[in-house]
Amino acid sequence: MGCSFSGLNALYDSTTGDVWINEHRFKIIRPLGEGGFAYVFLVKEVINDTSDGGVSKKFKDPSHVSADGTYAMKKVLIQNNEQLQFVKEEIRISSLFNHPNLLPLLDHAIIPVKGTPEQNWTHEAYLLFPVHLDGTLLDNAKTMKAKKEFFSTSDVLQVFRQLCAGLKHMHTLETPYAHNDVKPGNVLLTHRKGQPPLAILMDFGSARPARKQIRSRSEALQLQEWASEHVSAPYRAPELWDCPSQTDIDERTDVWSLGCTLYAIMYGVSPFEYALGESGGSLQLAVINAQIKWPTGPKPSYPEALHQFVSWMLQPQPTVRPRIDDIIIHVDKLIQKFSV
Repeated sequence: MGCSFSGLNALYDSTTGDVWINEHRFKIIRPLGEGGFAYVFLVKEVINDTSDGGVSKKFKDPSHVSADGTYAMKKVLIQNNEQLQFVKEEIRISSLFNHPNLLPLLDHAIIPVKGTPEQNWTHEAYLLFPVHLDGTLLDNAKTMKAKKEFFSTSDVLQVFRQLCAGLKHMHTLETPYAHNDVKPGNVLLTHRKGQPPLAILMDFGSARPARKQIRSRSEALQLQEWASEHVSAPYRAPELWDCPSQTDIDERTDVWSLGCTLYAIMYGVSPFEYALGESGGSLQLAVINAQIKWPTGPKPSYPEALHQFVSWMLQPQPTVRPRIDDIIIHVDKLIQKFSV
């Protein structure tokens, strides 16, 4: 993974200069975000006379080629072997997917680095993606809340339909995969004139084979512990909060998160975050009991059919929760009814 060119990265500060991903050189333009040990930058490919035509020569899909050579680059500082395996697994899983509503990994490199007293990481990973500068659904929700704006019913349904399409691709592979962290912060939006926003699901660091057999208390506790680290609490399905000792887990954990995300497209937050602000409130209890509170929305308000749709996905018992194919049939009917 990576070649000797990538070793040059160690010469550069993490926020300035150039970086190499394999044989391709990129100039860092500006930071886009950070979290934990990961940093995301806007980068522009540096192409000179000796270049082989640029990184786009490696892309299978021509739609991934950037018109102006700009991309998003995620840099991960890896401190131990467990983190190294986690990043390698993210790269492996990302390569399984090929869908217009799932963010593609375009190129990557992992390089060993020498530690210093100020630097306690052993490897650096560089992951290259298409760039979407309009930000995430979460970013957009914050901006809209400040302006007291809401998505139209039509745009709510169209954005949601795209997320369903991406998840269907993951859920219907020969080995079905669950994303495990569907939430507004992992949905990129690109605004388009005269069209609904383009929605793309990203961040496959928590994605895993969807189907698990739990046959003991220790397996149940192990799953709960994993979920507490990798699945955002306000969007986490009840069976990942309180897992039975004898149960089968499947991709409908994502359907729960999808229902929460549909609510968030409308109202800007998860349907259960109100519990965090209540005296003695418990997010876990609100989730397990599916205690949804409907805020006052735009005027006119969203159709009751959308509220019923959310409630249908937020069934605490996963065995009666719909699957992605059922949801797509239903959202298509709603689009026909409510699109302008």
